[in-house]
Amino acid sequence: MIYLDHNATTPLCQEAWEAMLPWLKPGEGGYGNPSSIHGLGRRARAAIDEARDQWACWLGAKSHEIIFTGGGTESDNLAIVGLARRHRSRGHHLITAATEHHAVLHAMEFLQKQEGFEVTYLPVDCDGIVDPEQLHEVLRPETILVSIMQANNETGTIQPIKELATLCRERNVFFHTDAVQSFGKIRSLPCELNIDAWSIAAHKFYGPKGVGLLWLRSGVSIQSILYGGAQETERRPGTEDVASIVGMTAAAAVALRELECGDESARQQRLREELWMGIQKIYPRATRHGSPETTLFNTLNVSFPGCDGETLLMALDLEGVCLSSGSACMVGSIQASHVLRAMGVSEEEARTAVRFSLGRGTTRKEVEKTLVSLEGVLVRQRRG
Repeated sequence: MIYLDHNATTPLCQEAWEAMLPWLKPGEGGYGNPSSIHGLGRRARAAIDEARDQWACWLGAKSHEIIFTGGGTESDNLAIVGLARRHRSRGHHLITAATEHHAVLHAMEFLQKQEGFEVTYLPVDCDGIVDPEQLHEVLRPETILVSIMQANNETGTIQPIKELATLCRERNVFFHTDAVQSFGKIRSLPCELNIDAWSIAAHKFYGPKGVGLLWLRSGVSIQSILYGGAQETERRPGTEDVASIVGMTAAAAVALRELECGDESARQQRLREELWMGIQKIYPRATRHGSPETTLFNTLNVSFPGCDGETLLMALDLEGVCLSSGSACMVGSIQASHVLRAMGVSEEEARTAVRFSLGRGTTRKEVEKTLVSLEGVLVRQRRG
């Protein structure tokens, strides 16, 4: 099996697995509720506190700025809905980009339809990039929040977050970024970006599924979107998943070391370009979406005009190659990618798009095998 769908999820790394085991094994005493005052509870609380302090150290943040959540979608929802509701007295206008993940778009749509907020959706250029000047033009006195993702999950397009966020800081507007795809791939700290809120998910950097993190700048208040206990300083109630939080922290340590070294990102980028050159040879009509200079090193989004993207994916799956056509959260959708459509790609061409996303385990031999399988599938589709 060749796995080229790392933007959808990544396999759990050994370091995360080993860190999680003591909190999962029966008889190991890792089952205590972190809110309990007895010894087992205090042990669990200490593990969470240690993880929180570690994240604060990495991010150049304060421990109370770290909020553990149930994943990237919850982190995005908490930031967007929580900030909008808490600060509605200041205004009712929100801004996002047309290419955002649905965790952001659907949160914005909910606030617009159910709670009376007004939302502006910024366009992007042919590479999927937001123009800071266009953001400047749509900011209003009643604008309270802007949410722009750092790197797109479908195309890998990297946004000029610091420039966008600085415009908002100058106008006293909150800025949130979905960094789910970018953490571990881009060298940037939230405290350096002039942002106010930053969301990530562990399973995108070889950690466990179902756990994430929201960094919220000190002094920025937020309204909880869940109701229950007083966990996470009353911003995210619910018993914390100790094993997952510990596993996410262990996975992050590996990802950050790897990023600092740079060898792995360079390796994946070389393989990505070899894959693209191979695709051009076997299918000259193929179109690459997004500029390689402004996309994540592991991501390649390609349209194959004359082919059906979903059929292509299914045929490659039968060949043992795992790919996606876009967001893994939109399984079963028959619509063309909203990201590609926003970039000016026709609906017909967008339906032929396939996303290749490489990872640590990807080898040159796998890339070569993928190209062989792809060529065979394309030949069969043309004959059909």
